[in-house]
Amino acid sequence: MQENGTKILEEQMKTQQENNKTMMQYFEWYLPSDHSLWRKVKNEAAKLRQDGITAVWLPPAYKGACGVSDVGYAVYDTYDLGEFYQKGTVPTKYGTKDEYLTAIRTLQEEKIEVLADIVLGHRMGADEKERIFAYGSDSEDRNRQTCDKKKVTVWTKFTFPGRNGVYSDFKWDWTNFHGTDYDAHSKENGILRFIGKNWDSEVDSEFGNYDYLMGVDLDMSDPEVLEELDRWGEWYLNFTGVDGFRIDAVKHIEFHFFKVWLTKLREKSGKTLFAVGEYWNAELSRLQKYIEKSARTMSLFDVPLHFHFFEASRSNGAFDMRNMFQDTLVGTDPELAVTFVDNHDTQYGQALESWILDWFKPMAYAMILLRDKGYPCVFYGDYYGVPNNNLPPVKELPMLLKLRKEYAYGVQHDYFDHPEIAGWTREGDATHPDSGLAVILTDNRGGSKEMYVGKHFAGMEFVDSLERSKEIVVIDDQGYGNFTVGDGSIGVWINSKRKAVTVPKHVSKEIEKQK
Repeated sequence: MQENGTKILEEQMKTQQENNKTMMQYFEWYLPSDHSLWRKVKNEAAKLRQDGITAVWLPPAYKGACGVSDVGYAVYDTYDLGEFYQKGTVPTKYGTKDEYLTAIRTLQEEKIEVLADIVLGHRMGADEKERIFAYGSDSEDRNRQTCDKKKVTVWTKFTFPGRNGVYSDFKWDWTNFHGTDYDAHSKENGILRFIGKNWDSEVDSEFGNYDYLMGVDLDMSDPEVLEELDRWGEWYLNFTGVDGFRIDAVKHIEFHFFKVWLTKLREKSGKTLFAVGEYWNAELSRLQKYIEKSARTMSLFDVPLHFHFFEASRSNGAFDMRNMFQDTLVGTDPELAVTFVDNHDTQYGQALESWILDWFKPMAYAMILLRDKGYPCVFYGDYYGVPNNNLPPVKELPMLLKLRKEYAYGVQHDYFDHPEIAGWTREGDATHPDSGLAVILTDNRGGSKEMYVGKHFAGMEFVDSLERSKEIVVIDDQGYGNFTVGDGSIGVWINSKRKAVTVPKHVSKEIEKQK
């Protein structure tokens, strides 16, 4: 099973790189609770495809504990996709079950893959309480017991009366969970480990053991839990027809779980089922360990690269651009790297707040969209803006998406050889007429850099597609150009399709070969 899973991922990543596939996270944290998102993405599907979006990551579609205002991560009923009156509402924050299914079909008709956001590590909003024995755990070191066995009252019984057994008659009780963080009897907060239960051992080592995150924590060694998650996964895939998954908070779930879970689903469905996991840690070694333990069955978001962007945007020009891709996932294991700039968790006011400043956003997006490695993910809040924080869209993003779709092909040459000014070029290829580009950017003072774009461009004029420079760069007969950039800025230079000088015969022959 492991070899099969690895082969599937390798084939899919090769296709992604060949076709410049681009993912979009289609939500941000502060969307209004007007259950309109499914209708919006359906209506926007054709435009998204035109802009070069080939996959859309939709937010959690099932009913959360906070009803219509739930972003989707306080998981209540994974079988209720906005169909049953539960938690005070029929639709979720994003719409109804039928609207969700229609949105998926419309996106797929536009040749856009759909990734469903799934959260399997915890549950919240139980229907009934249970009286059981538990032990206290130190919040800073979960392996340390803070008190002897005591009786507690916990919200652990999920009966889903509003759904009344439709799709599944499985009901959860305390035996399916490891622990929780609230005693309803004493009204005290604190991490509680249920009697007869132990935290899963193969999880992130932060706080000694980071199995427990929130709500009631699923016991991934319980046969009943594993059987139910297998049943649900098969049901969800068949019911919705999604093409893959974005998987939340994988560092809190037994590392081998998704290796088994995903492989079973892939074999039963016959689909490749692309999957990307959120392992939130800036240390590359943590991500590499997870990839090894999960047998390369999923990609991971490149969190280390995000923090390089964050540091560069806030270091007042002190970040060393030569180190941008060092100790990043895309720099060491690009086949499994999903690169991104920001997401719903990094937004202002969120637990993982680490927002990239606006001036650096175009540079960060160029570094994920216009290079030859990684699977880039564009954030809804950068595409549409974030009204809650008065943040406009990144105005350069539509052009950068167009450049990825039409120009960012061919052999890449890197020029990360200066602490402030960095660049790279793409030679283009014969499959995409007039493709090829040169990117130069700086987090400090402007300047210039001589870079090779290919002899087949000899005598051609290159112009800055972002129109930050009005200069024209003529490529010499060796295929080099001297490209410039302003202070704290970026230039993306492309062929203006005009010849400035007569092209030598030997270069003309090379151009014909390229064609």
